[in-house]
Amino acid sequence: MHPQNPNPRDIDRVVAVLQRGGVVIYPTDTVYGIGCDITNVKSVERVIKLKGLKPKDAHFSFICKDLSNIADFAKVSNPTFKLMKKNLPGPFTFILPGLHRVPDYFLSKRKTVGIRIPNHQIPLELVDRLGNPILTTSLKDSDEVVEYTTDPELIYENYKNLVDVVIDGGIGGNIPSTIVDCSGDEPVILREGLGELVF
Repeated sequence: MHPQNPNPRDIDRVVAVLQRGGVVIYPTDTVYGIGCDITNVKSVERVIKLKGLKPKDAHFSFICKDLSNIADFAKVSNPTFKLMKKNLPGPFTFILPGLHRVPDYFLSKRKTVGIRIPNHQIPLELVDRLGNPILTTSLKDSDEVVEYTTDPELIYENYKNLVDVVIDGGIGGNIPSTIVDCSGDEPVILREGLGELVF
């Protein structure tokens, strides 16, 4: 599958896996991610187990297809919308006040949710064809650069028995997204990552 020009048949096959409750590994504009359909509780629980987390600690982000899609899941003020419009799609995770339709696994204690619109065709096509956002959590857990989290062939070797599909999007990055908390009065950068925020 070409990194930025995926074959529609390949995308359809992965979407069918997601619809059946599958867990997939896919490229983004930052690091490779593990994901599933956010509305499938069993799939989300599989990802929680795979990451070695407790359900109450699992506050994952998810990928939306575009800015209009975000309003279905989070409250977006006018200044936040303008900020997001300047920076998305891109290597950012925006923390926003979540709406009631967001599954509990994605809400923090403060009732916020992390949302991404990566600048990468494969996850955006998956979300568009699936009709739902997909969970996103990175393969990379530590600050150490581990080759198997950037090389799709090594990812496949390490995860082939744990997930249903590994999408080869070429060599991935090892710098995560920049996290921007927009749940308060002013945006706050919680983690410096690949994205440089434009105000």
